[in-house]
Amino acid sequence: MSSDTIDNLLHESRRFAPDPEFAANAVASAELYEEAEADRLAFWAKQARELLHWHKPFTRTLDWSNPPFAKWFDDGELNVAYNCLDRHVLAGNGDRVAIHWEGEPGDSRSITYAELTADVKRAANLLTSLGVREGDRVAIYMPMIPEAVVAMLAVARIGAVHSVVFGGFSADSLRSRIDDANAKVVITADGGYRKGNVFPLKSAVDAALADGGTNVEHVLVVRRGGNDVEWVAGRDLWWHEELPQVDADHEAKAFGAEHPLYILYTSGTTGKPKGIIHTSGGYLTQCAYTHKNVFDLHPETDVYWCSADIGWVTGHSYVVYGPLANGATQVLYEGTPEFPKPGRWWEIIEKYKVSIFYTAPTAIRSFMKQGRQIPQQSDLSSLRVLGSVGEPINPEAWIWYREVIGGDRTPIVDTWWQTETGSIMISALPGVTTLKPGSAQVPLPGISIDVVTDAGESVGPDEGGLLVITEPWPSMLRGIWGDPERYKETYWAKFGDKYFAGDGARKDKDGEIWLLGRVDDVMNVSGHRLSTAEIESALVAHPFVAESAVVGASDETTGQAVVAFVIIKRSHQEAAASTDVNAELRGHVAQQIGAIARPRDIYIVEELPKTRSGKIMRRLLRDVAEGRPVGDTTTLADTTVMSIITDKLAGGAPSED
Repeated sequence: MSSDTIDNLLHESRRFAPDPEFAANAVASAELYEEAEADRLAFWAKQARELLHWHKPFTRTLDWSNPPFAKWFDDGELNVAYNCLDRHVLAGNGDRVAIHWEGEPGDSRSITYAELTADVKRAANLLTSLGVREGDRVAIYMPMIPEAVVAMLAVARIGAVHSVVFGGFSADSLRSRIDDANAKVVITADGGYRKGNVFPLKSAVDAALADGGTNVEHVLVVRRGGNDVEWVAGRDLWWHEELPQVDADHEAKAFGAEHPLYILYTSGTTGKPKGIIHTSGGYLTQCAYTHKNVFDLHPETDVYWCSADIGWVTGHSYVVYGPLANGATQVLYEGTPEFPKPGRWWEIIEKYKVSIFYTAPTAIRSFMKQGRQIPQQSDLSSLRVLGSVGEPINPEAWIWYREVIGGDRTPIVDTWWQTETGSIMISALPGVTTLKPGSAQVPLPGISIDVVTDAGESVGPDEGGLLVITEPWPSMLRGIWGDPERYKETYWAKFGDKYFAGDGARKDKDGEIWLLGRVDDVMNVSGHRLSTAEIESALVAHPFVAESAVVGASDETTGQAVVAFVIIKRSHQEAAASTDVNAELRGHVAQQIGAIARPRDIYIVEELPKTRSGKIMRRLLRDVAEGRPVGDTTTLADTTVMSIITDKLAGGAPSED
């Protein structure tokens, strides 16, 4: 094995072939791979023409004359909002429900495509009346309410560019994004519901704009929380007061396929925010194509639910643009999974008869920790496809997801993609792929991906390396807002002709891909490069363990040592109390992976530090493991978690052999 590959030692042998009945009615077929292989660009041109309405048809599929700056379908023109709304109404589907919205307190409403189209037309006219023009930037800072979707589509409809900022971010984070994009208008709400309380949003906007110095002329405020808000006369406007005053009709103008659609700032950025730019035609083509084929969407009968917030790229691509472009009926939920009690998500699935459900492995492992008796209280028989997004899913969580949530029958699509890729790049196709728990499996038809060494050479079977994309793809980022050199340096400098994703991966003997997590989550233990994701997966495979996080800590002997933080399942806490858990789990990892991966230290904790999007902040755990003061915790969903961990660990070191 090459010294610059990532060692992989964990293997999974369980397989799930497609159900024949499912396969007979599946949207996707194996012919997609053959078609894309025969002529990749013709394949994408066909998808663009069949899935979207073009006001002006394109004649050029890809211009790659100035890499790494791609242009897709660039002589064509379309309107993204028209594709998501008007055309469905004109096709006779205006009465189809676009959004079943569920508020956290229990209020709900169902909005048809005709109603959503009407709302977006008025909102487009309102923005125009406020001076927003083609190419202007609009910041959106909102809870998960239908008006957030309306706002995004209205901005897109008039050719402006939206920058959605997650509602959990601070006033400083909001300000930095407003400044970087030079936003002209901010759309927000008074507040939103989270865990039974109203969290204020307008006050954060006020704080972000307090010292002036921005280009913001107006703040549009949706009334949701009913909380008191400060008011700046002339600048601040109530959404519900302004909308009825504008014209109800609005004609969707066509824009070039390479017209910017949105800027989305990558989470966890230090220093200047990194604004990822996505454009219109190529992005919407790949969103619609992946949403249709990866989730086996039958828009006439399916009810789809992606649990992501619109503040993240998953919310852009698989809550707003992909589903609505395909005319899907979907669920939008405002609150948290466990309010007012654990099982809220499963009750929503039962209420709306959700058939396609897409969520994060972090959420799945949290449900595992609570126990299967909670989802078993709800009727989940409507589910027929399950999806996973955001990080590698360990095989045990995959199996639990299938058995407990999917009734031991649903295919699971484990999807790999990024803010930068815009839409799904690697995934199984339900009804086509023989599923491997824990594997993202193969690049989608039309996508070219490899796993390479540091020298850029393809790795062999069962070797780990760096995940790269070798050909341009329609929904790829078009750069970093205002900083083309940073775009080239960040994503293309390492290999020159390949996009480097920053993720480690391995190819198995069948050539299928297993994600190993971020390359900066790779440890070097006695000369072996080990993936934290594999060790975490081995730990969670033990009956005691609900969740785990693994970091590499400096070690005089081995260079780096494996340090694990684990949460014990509630159902196994009594058994764990009478066991030497550290010895048990260290031995389990050694058996599953090998002695080289045996954790030096194992800490038993109640919770793990996570961002509001559910990602584990391993940087903070590394601080603990190396005895340093814990760094900035402001992006955590619960900022008290780290103090609880450090207080508990101060009481005594973990046991060692």
